[in-house]
Amino acid sequence: MQDLERLVGGFQRFQQQYYEDAPMLYRNLRDGQHPSTLLIGCCDSRVDPAMLLGCDPGDIFTVRNVANLVPPCSKDRGLQGVLAAIQFAVEQLQVSRIIVLGHAQCGGIRALMERRIRRDGETDYLGRWMDIAEPAREQVLRQMPDASKEERRRACEQASILISLRNLEDLPFVRRAVDAGSLSLHGWYFDLVAGALLAYSPRADTFLPIVCPLLTEPALV
Repeated sequence: MQDLERLVGGFQRFQQQYYEDAPMLYRNLRDGQHPSTLLIGCCDSRVDPAMLLGCDPGDIFTVRNVANLVPPCSKDRGLQGVLAAIQFAVEQLQVSRIIVLGHAQCGGIRALMERRIRRDGETDYLGRWMDIAEPAREQVLRQMPDASKEERRRACEQASILISLRNLEDLPFVRRAVDAGSLSLHGWYFDLVAGALLAYSPRADTFLPIVCPLLTEPALV
C-alpha cells in the first residue's frame, strides 16, 4: 500500500505543477499533441526518457519496449505494435527526428547474451522479442571472443541500437521522410554507470560522448 500511496502522491504533485502552477501547458495540449521528436527507449524503470532529458508533457512521443528495439519491416502481426507507433509519429505527428535511446546494464541484452532456454514448454516471449537483436549478439561474439562478459554486453547494447536504426531505415514511410530531408535518425546510449550520454557517429563508426560524466574528484593540475 505504501508504494501505491507514493504513486497517488506523485500524481498530486503532478497536478499541482501542471494544473495549478502552470495551467497553460495542458490547456494548450487539450486540442492535440505536437512533439518534434519520437524517442524509442527501453522500458527499464531506471531509464525514463522524459526524466533523463528534462521534458515536459507534450515534448516527446515515446515508445518503450524491452531493449529499445525496432522490429524489422514485415507483415508479422505479432510485431506491429511498435511499427504502428512509429508510423503514427512519422505520418500523423510529422516528427522531425527519431532517437533510439539504449542504455548500459540492459536486462534485455543480458538475456540475449546469456540465451537461457525455457525448459517448461511455455512460450518464451522475451526470447522471441530479443531475436530482433540476434545479429548484434553474433557480431559481438565473433569480433570480441576474448572480451569480458561486461565488455561484450556493452558492445551488444550499442550494436543493437544500430540494428534498430537500420530497421527504421527499411520502413518505407521513414525512408521517404529521410530522403525528403524532413526526418533525421539518431542513436543515443545512456551510460547509467558513469552518468554520461553518447551518440553514434556514422563518420567515426562509434559512439562518442555528447554529455560527459561529471567530475567526481578534483582534476589534477
